[in-house]
Amino acid sequence: MLEIPALLNNLETELKRTIAERRLVNPLMIGIRTGGVWIAEVMHQRLAMTEPLGLLDISFYRDDFSQIGMHPNVKPSHLPTNMEGRDIILIDDVFYTGRTIRAALNEIFDYGRPRQVIFAALIERDGKQIPITPDCVGTRITLDAGQRIKLTGPAPLSIVIETCGK
Repeated sequence: MLEIPALLNNLETELKRTIAERRLVNPLMIGIRTGGVWIAEVMHQRLAMTEPLGLLDISFYRDDFSQIGMHPNVKPSHLPTNMEGRDIILIDDVFYTGRTIRAALNEIFDYGRPRQVIFAALIERDGKQIPITPDCVGTRITLDAGQRIKLTGPAPLSIVIETCGK
C-alpha cells in the first residue's frame, strides 16, 4: 500500500515543481526530528542542495508541552543563527493535525523572518485541526479511527500502519 520508494519519488517531483514555481533561491532545507529528518536527508541529497541540512526539534514549542513534560529524547536543533529573508523548505514525515508544523514555524521565526516557507510531508493523513496544509506531499491517505502511521528508519525507511492499543 505505502511503498517508500514511490512516495519519495512523488515528493521529489512535487518539490522540484514547487521550487521552480516559487523561484526559491539557495533554499535551506530543514527536517523535523525524527522522521522528518530522515525524509529531509533523502530529499537534500536528491535535490543536490548546497546549504547544510537544518535539524529541528520542536519539543519545547509543542502546545501540549506542559501536559507531556520533558521528553527524555529531546535533541538540539541545528539551524543557521539568522533566517531573515531566507527561502526555507520544511520537511516532516507525516502531516496529521498541523500542530507539529505550527510549533516548527514558531521555532523558525525565533531565528528570523524567512522570505517564504515551503512545507513538504511524505504522507498527509486526515485529521487536520489547524489551518495549515502541505505544499508538497508524497501521498494523501485516510485512516480508520484508532489507526496511526509509524515511520521507522533511518535505514531502511519503512512505514507501518498500527492500530492503537495493539
